Amino acid sequence: MNKKLYFLINWLVLISFPVLTVQAAEKTAIIRYDTLHQPVIGKNGMVVSQRAVASQVGADILKNGGNAVDAAVAVGFALAVTLPRAGNLGGGGFMLVHLAKENKTIALDYREMAPAAAQRDMFLDSQGNVDEQKARFSLLSAGVPGTVSGLSYALENYGTMSLSQVIAPAIRLAEQGITVGYDLSEVMKQRRHLRTASSCMIYFKVGCVPYEAGETLVQQDLAWSLRQIQKYGPNAFYKGEIALKIVQEMQQNGGLITLQDLANYKVVEREPVRGSFKGYEVVSMPPPSSGGVHIIQMLNILDHFPLKDFGPNSAASLHHYGEVMKRAYADRSKYLGDPDHTDVPVKGLISQAYAAEIAQEIKACCITASDDILPGAAPKYESPDTTHFSVMDKWGNAVSNTYTLNFSFGSGHSIPGTGILMNNEMDDFSSKPGVPNAFGLLGAEANAIAATKRPLSSMTPTIVFKDAKPYLVTGSPGGSRIITTVLQMLVNVLVYDMNVAEASHMPRIHHQWYPDILFMEPGFSPDTVKILKEMGYKTEASGTMGSLQSIQWKDGLFWGASDPRRPGAAAIAN
Repeated sequence: MNKKLYFLINWLVLISFPVLTVQAAEKTAIIRYDTLHQPVIGKNGMVVSQRAVASQVGADILKNGGNAVDAAVAVGFALAVTLPRAGNLGGGGFMLVHLAKENKTIALDYREMAPAAAQRDMFLDSQGNVDEQKARFSLLSAGVPGTVSGLSYALENYGTMSLSQVIAPAIRLAEQGITVGYDLSEVMKQRRHLRTASSCMIYFKVGCVPYEAGETLVQQDLAWSLRQIQKYGPNAFYKGEIALKIVQEMQQNGGLITLQDLANYKVVEREPVRGSFKGYEVVSMPPPSSGGVHIIQMLNILDHFPLKDFGPNSAASLHHYGEVMKRAYADRSKYLGDPDHTDVPVKGLISQAYAAEIAQEIKACCITASDDILPGAAPKYESPDTTHFSVMDKWGNAVSNTYTLNFSFGSGHSIPGTGILMNNEMDDFSSKPGVPNAFGLLGAEANAIAATKRPLSSMTPTIVFKDAKPYLVTGSPGGSRIITTVLQMLVNVLVYDMNVAEASHMPRIHHQWYPDILFMEPGFSPDTVKILKEMGYKTEASGTMGSLQSIQWKDGLFWGASDPRRPGAAAIAN
């Protein structure tokens, strides 16, 4: 070989090698310094919830050989102790479970049910108006709780550990006490409806004086209930000593739940709703959750627009979010309800043909007024106090779970001797079709009150699949804002390739059709807001929306992020 040519080739190799090395390093780097948003990283699993203590409980279960379902059930019981405003035994929710070995995803519906004595007009006064006190802050507002049945069902059918094992950490926390943080202390002071005689005995000091941050809250009655469940299983709650205490309180203070209602409660396995977006499969909760249907509906519509070109949180992207949100919430008001009691046109709502039809209505220049979509009414109160947690294990199993009491601390009424707060989920029905509920959401006949019916919900536990394997597990609390919060999370990750932390931290918007207002979190550019107003939006500054608890699986690692919008949350790796 020519000597000059030999040295030239070697010189080219040498100068190219560092570039190749840097490029390879950038491609495979675990820790990156080109972002402000760093997720928690783990090799063997991840648990993300709104309470660090509860996340640690779940991570310990994974460390001790449990699977994602074992850990999720342990977290669910632990949150009943550590996050009493939303974690619960007296509420209900939804759980998505993906089983890697069977390559199967199950939707568990453990939503509360209306008691047998519930009637369509039970919350209307003599003038035919909704009595908000009855609908929201009385024992009459309590549906038959599903949480204990739901968590127990998931464990028995898809877990590997015993109920006694996974509930033990919650018992210890209740008996030994939790340290009251500033968040819990402040919310107890603010929620006046919590100061019922029974709840004052549990969550306040003598004289119904609130606990201060740094003090210890011991919940002996709740520990007793948890021990009953540990010993006798869910029958303790639905047929045993706890059931007797629930019914006694109902009889004495105007509630409807009977022993028969409790004994008749059943968890329902449902087929998840599924859609495709940008090459990913999106799997979410079917009715009586409205979340999954409308997440897929909105993604289908957005797929008709060049979101990547618009850029994240640009005026153009926010405009298109707002337009699809309005249309989805209009459809929600008319069509969604309990599928066991009403026909819900799921296939039509999530069809590509319907999405294409709606996409043609959306103009780049300007808005469609809500009055030109469907009539509505003004909103009232939006509670952030549902809670979500996500779990993934080293075997590829995944759980996405959202559960709630509805309002912060539910109805505010506790069952004496049990430490259990009761939900006020009956307000999630349409007490009077055409009149908004406490979240400002409208409903029609599909969500009218009926005996044994499950109220419509916005809870949206979601799992995204890439190449048939879980890629993103996410969900959020936030009342009517849950669906739009999850939507923006999915777009941030699947369109804009954000890491799970950055996607969680981005400012959010919300539009729910009525009121015709685009609610905006802090953090948007004044220029962006100005452009949106020029398009025709009425904008309004909002507090923070949602509290995403998310896990992403990529590059052989678990990437977890707990939303900074709520204090005390944590992603903990196994």
